[in-house]
Amino acid sequence: MDLELIQSLVKQNQSKIVFLIMDGIGGLPRDEDGKTELEAAFTPHLDELAKDSVCGLQTPVSTAITPGSGPGHLGVFGYNPLKYQVGRGVLAANGIGFDLKEGDVAARGNFCTINNQDQVMDRRAGRISTEKNIDLCNLLNENISIPNVEVFVETVKEHRFLVVFRGENLSGKIKDTDPQEIGKKPLDPIVLDSSAEYTAGLVSRFISQAHMILKDEHPANMVLLRGFSQKPSWPLMKECFGLKSAAIAAYPMYRGVAKLIGMDVLETGQSIDEEFDTLEQHWDEYDYFYLHIKKTDSYGEDGDFEKKKAVIEEVDRQIPRLRALHPDVIVVTGDHSTPSKLKMHSWHPVPVLLWSKDCRKDSVDQFGERACILGGLGTRLPADDLIALALANANRLEKFGA
Repeated sequence: MDLELIQSLVKQNQSKIVFLIMDGIGGLPRDEDGKTELEAAFTPHLDELAKDSVCGLQTPVSTAITPGSGPGHLGVFGYNPLKYQVGRGVLAANGIGFDLKEGDVAARGNFCTINNQDQVMDRRAGRISTEKNIDLCNLLNENISIPNVEVFVETVKEHRFLVVFRGENLSGKIKDTDPQEIGKKPLDPIVLDSSAEYTAGLVSRFISQAHMILKDEHPANMVLLRGFSQKPSWPLMKECFGLKSAAIAAYPMYRGVAKLIGMDVLETGQSIDEEFDTLEQHWDEYDYFYLHIKKTDSYGEDGDFEKKKAVIEEVDRQIPRLRALHPDVIVVTGDHSTPSKLKMHSWHPVPVLLWSKDCRKDSVDQFGERACILGGLGTRLPADDLIALALANANRLEKFGA
């Protein structure tokens, strides 16, 4: 999508747009009945919404590319993820409100479990509690010492933390140290550009010291770092799309990506029910709402088909509350697929439905992967086209040309 073109056509009205993003919603069929988590779930309200919608499959980044959560969300928000790239470190910093300075290098960390051979046995250290995470971050902050640089270690949530390096001549062009596989050792911080040699040396010192500090802890006895990055300067949603936008997300990373493009991040509870409470409470204040559901992704990564299905059913029970607010446009999709069969993000296109009173309905009568293949949006819709479609269905775009 051409942001400048859309920006030139945007007009104002009183319409309301809701993007309901079930993280990692796409799945793969299980052996016993050939159904995905979304197809196996009891979803009468989503299916009814699909009957009144135009449906399809969207591609978050590009065909056959497995997206991270940052690129997956940026695409859904209308920002071409191949052009607008940022690491998880910046998103994590934004998400917890860390005051990232120009020149800082941030990385998203996982506390993990390694064995006596330094092989990763659990990339998430059993999803330790946030309280335990706070203790470990304090331990690192009290004992890490690297000359000529300030190091900040901050709790994000559960096993996730943020590390920020502050000093002169730093660069975020460093590869992740997370091997993404069990049984492998943490990777060395390899540079993507010679300008990052100095920073990579600092990161190596941090990892080495963290290893020694955490060696007697259990289950979180090592760290993995991802998404080394520095703060970018991008156009905001208000500038591009004329939308006063709000984000409702319980997890800091997703609040971070929303804040990066100028959304107001609303305080909300941890449960799905509380997130919909927040939507109702702020309904009159915004034009656009992004409502994020995390556990569909978490249970997909855990390989737990039944729990992922149960989260989808819980979301389905909230759909009448959403429809009772009488939004003008509803988009339901995900930022990527996370099949429990694979226990990781995947390249598979993501189911999407778009409802409005003026949408051209198709014949889809169920919100699921195979049903959406037959939908009017097609099977390879670029995710960054969704915002333009939503604006058009909300009558927020002028005619192009004479």
